[in-house]
Amino acid sequence: MARSSPWSLLAPLLVSFSLIGPASPTDLLTSSTDRPRPLILPLSLTPRHSSPSDRDHHRRRLLHGSEPRGKPNARMRLYDDLLSNGYYTTRLYIGTPPQEFALIVDTGSTVMYVPCSNCKQCGEHQDPRFQPELSSTYQPVKCNSQCYCDSEGKQCTYERRYAEMSSSSGVLSNDIISFGNESALLPQRALFGCENMETGDLYKQRADGIMGLGRGSLSIVNQLVQKGVISDSFSLCYGGMGVGGGAMILGAIPPPADMVFSHSDPHRSPYYNLEMKEIHVAGKPLKLKSSTFNGRHGTVLDSGTTYAYLPATAFVAFKDAIIKNVLSLKQIPGPDPHYHDICFAGAGWKASHLSQAFPEVDMVFKNGRKLSLSPENYLFRANYTWG
Repeated sequence: MARSSPWSLLAPLLVSFSLIGPASPTDLLTSSTDRPRPLILPLSLTPRHSSPSDRDHHRRRLLHGSEPRGKPNARMRLYDDLLSNGYYTTRLYIGTPPQEFALIVDTGSTVMYVPCSNCKQCGEHQDPRFQPELSSTYQPVKCNSQCYCDSEGKQCTYERRYAEMSSSSGVLSNDIISFGNESALLPQRALFGCENMETGDLYKQRADGIMGLGRGSLSIVNQLVQKGVISDSFSLCYGGMGVGGGAMILGAIPPPADMVFSHSDPHRSPYYNLEMKEIHVAGKPLKLKSSTFNGRHGTVLDSGTTYAYLPATAFVAFKDAIIKNVLSLKQIPGPDPHYHDICFAGAGWKASHLSQAFPEVDMVFKNGRKLSLSPENYLFRANYTWG
C-alpha cells in the first residue's frame, strides 16, 4: 500500500465575507415573507501562498482588533471545520444563568434554535438541551395574530425545512442571549426557537442547533439591528485548510484594503445572492453562456452549505479546465465509489504547496471585479490510502 496525498474537486469555498445592508423595520413575529433590503457584499481572501500562521493571525486580528467608532459589536470565535464536520459553529449562551450551546453559523437560515428540554424527537448533541425552567428571564412568545400557534393556541411556533430534507420545529421563545467574553456587545433579549422535533441531518449532527444569519425578521442579526445595538453588518472569516475555526463579528468592522465588493438583489431572492458572470481557470474564461450563473436565485452565499455547487454545464467545463492544467499529478479514483469525485495524488499534504500543481481560479462578478481563489479554496483533502 502506497500512502498518497489525494486532493478532490469541487471544494468548499473558504472565503471570508461581510454582508452589509440596512435592515428594514418588520415585525419580528412575521416569519413568512420578509421585506427585502439592499445589500453590498464584500468578499475577501487571505493572500495566496499564506501559511496557517498567517491565517491564524488574520483571525486573531478580527477577534481582538480595535472597535470601530459608534455601536459595539459581538466578536465571536468559530469552531469546527468543513473537512471534519461539514460546518462551522460558534458558542452562544441563552438564559439566566447562561446555558451554553454550539450553533452552526448559517447565512441560508433565518431563525436561531436549540433543542428544548421537553423535545419529543431530538438527537444527542454536544451540549445538554435548553431548560426554560432553569432560566429566570425566560418568556414564551404568546399566541397572537402575527404567528402560527401551537395546538393549544397558547404559544407561537416556527418550522423550517431544508434542501437535504431535514427539518426543525418548535415554539418561539424570548430570553437573554450572551455572546461570550470577547464580545463588546452586552447580553440582549432576542427571539429564538425551542425545538420539540428534529429530523434528518439536524437530528444526527453533533452541533446543538442553528444560528440563522439570513434575510429574515427572526434572524439574530436583524433583531440586533432593529434594536439599534449593532450596525447593520456582520462578517465571517474562516481559518482555512489545516487551521479550522475562525472568527465572526456581529456589527461593523473596518473592511480589509483588498476587499472585493459586489451587489446583491433582495428583490430576486430571499438569500444573499451575487450576480457572477464568469469563472476563469489559469487566466482563461470557461466557454459558457452568459446566462449559466443567472438562475432563479443567482449565485448564493450560504455558510451552512458544506460544498460549493455549480450548474452541471459549468462544473463539467470547470473540471475539464482544471484537469487540463494539472499535468504533474496522477488522477485517481475517489474514496467513495458511489460518487464520481475528481481526485489527484502526489501534491503533498501542505495546502501552501498546492499552487505549484494547481491553477488559480477567478470568479468574475457583474461589476467586473474578480475574486481570486487559490487551490485550497476549491479543493478538499481526502484522507485515505490506496494501492
